[in-house]
Amino acid sequence: MTRRLAQVAKKVGVSEATVSRVLNGKPGVSEATRQSVLSALDVLGYERPTQLRGERARLVGLVLPELQNPIFPAFAEVIGGALAQQGLTPVLCTQTKGGVSEADYVELLLQQQVSGVVFAGGGLFAQADAPHDHYRLLAERNIPMVLVNASIPDLGFPCVACDDAVAVGQSWRHLASLGHERIGLVLGPSDHIPSRRKLAAAQQAAEAANSALPDAHVERAMFSLEGGQAAATRLLERGVTGIICASDPLA
Repeated sequence: MTRRLAQVAKKVGVSEATVSRVLNGKPGVSEATRQSVLSALDVLGYERPTQLRGERARLVGLVLPELQNPIFPAFAEVIGGALAQQGLTPVLCTQTKGGVSEADYVELLLQQQVSGVVFAGGGLFAQADAPHDHYRLLAERNIPMVLVNASIPDLGFPCVACDDAVAVGQSWRHLASLGHERIGLVLGPSDHIPSRRKLAAAQQAAEAANSALPDAHVERAMFSLEGGQAAATRLLERGVTGIICASDPLA
């Protein structure tokens, strides 16, 4: 107990006596200090006292699919800074192949009694055929959520995303203005909702130009450098001269 008091006090920058007052529910501590002590308990991995466990921690989960794509560290930096300004501590959860799953991270975050969760990027919420029970579990617990990137239509959670149709339309017109007539697409898996939207937009752009988008000009790949290279090689072999990619690593 003494060691725990010392660690939490050092983390927050207050006295051990102040930490003790918070843990024992005693008066004489500001709300800001109280919340900082509780957040430090969560960050250091200590269980809250029984009488304090009903309260949510000042923690917000930030779930990212990976860190190889530079957009995700950029998301983490901006979102983490915004949370810190609100007195909240981001908990970074990064998925790796064969590692902790998105659903496992949700379970861990619920154990920490987080105040909210931000899913940024290619989470399962963007895949129509993926399991979504962990999102519904968060909703049942009334945990606020925000999804960054297009989500499947029936989830019903707040979502911030770019307009895939506008983006592809601009890209198609740009390539066409350069004289390209055989334009190809490199997209994600077939159940990936943003990729579906990009495909539909490309088909519309081709029709608007009195043309068509052949199936042979559409390739799907995992979102990686290797996936982009393989897909682009196949498209070039089929005579495609300009390519629209669904992500930066693919490009």
